[in-house]
Formats: sequence, structure tokens, C-alpha cells
Amino acid sequence: MPIKTDGQERRSIALEFELPGTPDQVWRAIATGPGISSWFVPSEVEERQGGAVAFHLGPGLESTGEVTAFEPPRCFAYVEPGWSETAPPLGTEFVIEARAGGTCVVRLVHSLFTTQSDWDDELGSMETGWPPFFEVLKLYLTHFAGQPGTSIRPTGQHAGSDAEAWALLTGKLNLADAALGQRRAAPAETAPPLAGTVERISEGGNHRELTLRLDQPAPGLAMVGAYSWGGITRAAVSLYFYGDDALAVAARQEPVWDDWMAEHFKTPPAAGKTG
Repeated sequence: MPIKTDGQERRSIALEFELPGTPDQVWRAIATGPGISSWFVPSEVEERQGGAVAFHLGPGLESTGEVTAFEPPRCFAYVEPGWSETAPPLGTEFVIEARAGGTCVVRLVHSLFTTQSDWDDELGSMETGWPPFFEVLKLYLTHFAGQPGTSIRPTGQHAGSDAEAWALLTGKLNLADAALGQRRAAPAETAPPLAGTVERISEGGNHRELTLRLDQPAPGLAMVGAYSWGGITRAAVSLYFYGDDALAVAARQEPVWDDWMAEHFKTPPAAGKTG
């Protein structure tokens, strides 16, 4: 979808997703800290207009902002002033509309108030960045709605292309040539515990991913992916655990996965440096 401009000198993109659940259920998932943490990244939300929001995107990576609309169960919006160095503040708005049959349509709009196209690539990349997380949200609402959840996101780098990183990652995890509906289990001798049913596969451009509904090491979801961003090829495994033991499972699994990533996806040396 192309980036839109309007008479207010605003540049924006809009996406729509259909999700299972009532407006209240969807609202709790997209407008509260525990809800967002169950399908996106660890997050905090002060549930009021003018409240603070914080998204913990990875080690040393955090984006903060302010709630600009909090109208349950329909509209949640916030602005992130420092989302990308010198870029103007990024506005985000979620609007929930009920549909027949127990589903809701969520409309997501990202906006930059600027006439400059300097950040169009980053704004446009959000179109491909959000859908995998909304697939996780859809599975969460379908199979784990209301359960407490937490996540870990072990990440590494690869010196080659995203296709090469994907081949290595899926090979080690026994996910190469996986098909929808299959149950796959990672070999114990080459990977941490990971087993479940393939729910989604997406390959295109410089981004490849697969989503599993986990039965091992605990009930949850795993989004396995390889992608290129800013000239760097990365491999990532986003693991979401649900239920009363979710925090304990995450605490046990995080160091195991971090060590595994460090072994197989080490940060490549800088150009011109060796050793």
C-alpha cells in the first residue's frame, strides 16, 4: 500500500486486520501493557490519555512515548518522539470495530507530520513488519485469550544474505521445507527444546518467517525469522509463553537460547577487521 499524504502535510500508512474476539477482548490485547506483551514485545502502558508507553524492542533498544487517545474499547493512540533519530514524532492509532460472528476489525494508522520523504522507507517497512505480529495476536486470541503471557526474543547476526541465514536457522531447528499443519520438533542435539504445529509461513523480499503453536517447552507460540535491515542480516526467534508458569519458563529458556544464538549467529566482524 502506498504512503498517503494529505492537506495537513501528513504522511501515513494504514493497515486492517480481522481478529477473533469481542471488542473488550481485543482492546485488552492491544491497549494494555500485559496484552501487548503477549503478542508483540514487553511493553508498559499507563491506561489514560497523557500516560506513558514503553516498548522494549531488544537489548538496549527501547521506544517510549505518550498516550494521545484512550477510549475503551474503540480507540487507542500514542506518539513516539524518538522512534528514529532525527525523524519527526511517529503517531500510531488503533481503531476497533465489531463485526458479526464474534470478530473485530482493527485499523492501524502510522503517521508522520512532515512533507519530507526522508523516512518513507522506514514508514513503508512497517507494512511488512506488523502482519507477523498480528498473526501472533490472532493465534493468542484464538488459543490463549486472557492467559498471562511473556516473551523472549533471542537474536543473532549472519555474514551472508537473509536467504542463507534462513536456510541455516531452519536447518538447525528442523523447519526446512515445513508445511502448514505439520508438527515439527527441533533435534535435541542441535537446538533448545522447540516443538509445535506450523501455523504460518511467509517468504518474500528480504524477510522470511514461520510461526509455530508450541507444545514444547511449554504452551505458547514461536515466530522464527530471518531478515535484512539497514544492511545487516539477522536471525530471530520470538518465543511467547502463556499460563501461570510463563515467567518461570521464559527465565529458564532465555539463557539457553541466548547461548545457542551466540554459537550459530555470531556478530560478524566489522569491515577491515579480523580476529
